[in-house]
Amino acid sequence: MTRTVPRDTRLAVAVVGCGQIADGHVSEIAKIDCARVVAVCDREPLMAEQLAVRYGVPAHYADFDEMLARERPDVVHIATPPESHVALAERALDAGCHIYVEKPVALTYADTERLLAAVARAGKKIAVGHNSQFDPPMLELRDRVAAGELGEPVHVDSWFGYDLGGPFGKVILGSPDHWVHRLPGKLFQNNINHMLNKVTEFVTDDRPEIRAIGYTLRERTFGDVRDDLLDELRVLIRGERVSATATFTSRVRPVAQFMRVYGTRNIAHVDLVSRTVTLEQGPTLPAAIGRVAAGFAHSWQYARSAWANARRFARADYHYFAGLNTLIRRFYAHILDGAPAPIPPRDILRIAWMMDEIFAQIAPERS
Repeated sequence: MTRTVPRDTRLAVAVVGCGQIADGHVSEIAKIDCARVVAVCDREPLMAEQLAVRYGVPAHYADFDEMLARERPDVVHIATPPESHVALAERALDAGCHIYVEKPVALTYADTERLLAAVARAGKKIAVGHNSQFDPPMLELRDRVAAGELGEPVHVDSWFGYDLGGPFGKVILGSPDHWVHRLPGKLFQNNINHMLNKVTEFVTDDRPEIRAIGYTLRERTFGDVRDDLLDELRVLIRGERVSATATFTSRVRPVAQFMRVYGTRNIAHVDLVSRTVTLEQGPTLPAAIGRVAAGFAHSWQYARSAWANARRFARADYHYFAGLNTLIRRFYAHILDGAPAPIPPRDILRIAWMMDEIFAQIAPERS
């Protein structure tokens, strides 16, 4: 009697680039029922083998084309340094794969446009690693804006703190050969996607007016390319209806990541570190009593957010990569069920254009 083995209909996913962020990809894909990681790849064979062993991935490769040919994945997650993204993405598309590309998707607007055109020609789907857009506080903000709690958005503040003394910063400053030093926008290019993607949701213009200033506050002591790395950035963005300010800082402590949305009715404050969302409302009581009551109202909102986080923690549902998990789930639903793209190609292009504009303006300050 012949036994029929059911065909595995889950998406076969491969990951190329086995550095730090690859652990997040593999661990979050493992939580998704409709997908399985079939292989990982890195030009350093030991990196690929170690990642495969850590997560029980059945195959690992040092050759990307060999992995594509042998595993025939449905989706490839590209988690390599940015300068290799476009070339790897094009080879994955040629092999018939959908692609998830870590940020930044490409080094320039022109390369981003070229890649999106290749995706369209191949009839495939693309997602970009703007995972912070899908963290629980950002989803709550989106719901509150849609419910009209803020009124009409007028202005956005997006703040991104970075610790050059932290584990990632130490690696970057530890070697003049680190790939970040070869990026046109250096440290900013690898990080300000997370700052700008919070702006583009509200400043919807294709070409808003941009003013950018970049500079360095730390002492320049290396005597090599590391001294060229700017560590402070201020950006003013003006659209037709909504304006924004975006700040990247490596100097301010504590290291904070937050955004504020100023509406015609209320102001929302989203703290991406404490994962709280609070609303500043106008006084509902007269004169001094109203100002005293406002402090209690803010305290109550923080307490309510903190308790919501505590409940999620108790349910083992409070994770660092919660946004990455949601983004990957929505991308796979986009592939399998035709759900809306989690990040529309137009937004990918607008952020690429903003980054080109910012780097062009701060280039003289770096020279």
